[in-house]
Amino acid sequence: MTVAKYLLVFLGVVAVGLGLSFVSVRPVSAAPAAHVVGEAPLGAAAVRVDVYSPSMDAVVTNRVIPAAGDGPAPTLYLLTGIGGGEDGISWWDDTDVVRFFADKHVNVVMPVGGAFSMYTDWQADDPALGRNRWQTYLTEELPAVVDERLGTTGRNAVAGVSMSAASAVDLAIQAPGRYRAVAAYSGCPWAADPLGIAFVTAQVGRGGADPANMWGPPGGDGWRAHDAFARADALAGKTVYLSAASGLPGTIDRGLPFPPIEAIANACTAAFAGRLAQLGIPAVHVERPAGSHTWGLFERDLHESWPHLASAIGA
Repeated sequence: MTVAKYLLVFLGVVAVGLGLSFVSVRPVSAAPAAHVVGEAPLGAAAVRVDVYSPSMDAVVTNRVIPAAGDGPAPTLYLLTGIGGGEDGISWWDDTDVVRFFADKHVNVVMPVGGAFSMYTDWQADDPALGRNRWQTYLTEELPAVVDERLGTTGRNAVAGVSMSAASAVDLAIQAPGRYRAVAAYSGCPWAADPLGIAFVTAQVGRGGADPANMWGPPGGDGWRAHDAFARADALAGKTVYLSAASGLPGTIDRGLPFPPIEAIANACTAAFAGRLAQLGIPAVHVERPAGSHTWGLFERDLHESWPHLASAIGA
């Protein structure tokens, strides 16, 4: 008999002795864990895996490229830009990601969703964006499902581009035990200063959302908890890859160029690389003389960062 059953029997005896009626108490059912609700092949080398997220009470689609070869493999979580991939703009849609990883011993997981969310946990539901608990999903719920489903080694890396580049850095800071490596391509790791607040607010605002629903009043404790510059020491011991380009269009580009965005990303990335150097944290920092925020640039950065990420996670 368990301790709980002994306790219930004891309470029943006491109640009878006092002439009281005793009402049996049933244990409250635990909330459902994250779990797979559907799968479908995406060609010969990938699969769509739909996962129920308890924290968001929603089903999230994930494109997964299973590892080549036999035995447990590590996992790369690859995040897309501000549209969350629901807009048809993503690693899946615009790069050679399937072909590139087809012969590599790593599971590549690409969530779809999270537009304008910064891939973080919001303090309140937003009228425009709804409920966002992306940090919980990406650092707890999804890895638990992936590790069980694919039999992984438990060694992970996270990489992001544009909006999600800063998110990848933030996730590696917020959940330091989850990732051994992080890569940020053409993004802007943020600080809780006026410039950083303005930059994050502008991205969230593109989705019609209220940034106060994300981390509370701008500049407050919630924002400071996600200040990458203030908390950069949490990246010590990890492989860190940072890249951006000048904004000048070049042969590396493919698609519509966005020179101002890339120039801003380049300045942000250089500043964050400087912060890591100040703390004595090694990082690979690639500053390209040409490139203007296109998928040609991002694809090149993914290719060139892979050896660094692979070494960190044992791929």
